[in-house]
Amino acid sequence: MKFGPGGGRGRGRGHGRGPGGAAGEKFARAFAQAAFEGARGKRRARMFRRGELKLLALHLIAEEPRHGYDLIRQIEDLTGGLYAPSPGIVYPTLTLMAEMDLIDEKVDGDGKKIYSITEAGSARLDEEAAHIEEILARLEGVSKMGEASDGASVRRAMHNLKSAIRIRLAEEEKGSDKILDVTAIIDEAASKIERLK
Repeated sequence: MKFGPGGGRGRGRGHGRGPGGAAGEKFARAFAQAAFEGARGKRRARMFRRGELKLLALHLIAEEPRHGYDLIRQIEDLTGGLYAPSPGIVYPTLTLMAEMDLIDEKVDGDGKKIYSITEAGSARLDEEAAHIEEILARLEGVSKMGEASDGASVRRAMHNLKSAIRIRLAEEEKGSDKILDVTAIIDEAASKIERLK
């Protein structure tokens, strides 16, 4: 079951109607502000209420089978780079969903786990359709609020970088050549930024 075109965006747009209306817009504004302040060490914002990450993951997996890191990057994209769940949260959630028979877990040709929705998962999506619409509208609101704030594009790029590094480090063994390559790329980027005029 799908709730919106491409990228997992829903129909709710947070314009004062339905579950993603004024309340969703208020949450989005508060989260975007908290995310901005969190970058300065003031406080941290919480994106999902209990059980909502599971529903969002189920919705995204229903769109197409996904790896765990695909889900992390997709959620980050939905928030405009302001939030990305950690692998330590996502992978245990996926394991629980598989145990609940909401998703199937298989190993692809590269030896990595890929998840697809089950009949039970599709039925759960139908039951939670309104709630998922609310979550998607809230994420879109967060993204729009982030775009409207100063430095949003830089923060989005930083979040993308951190997410990519977390995913890569989680997949590699200590001492891997790829880890050294990642380090060299980061050092090179830092050097180029320092030389900007």
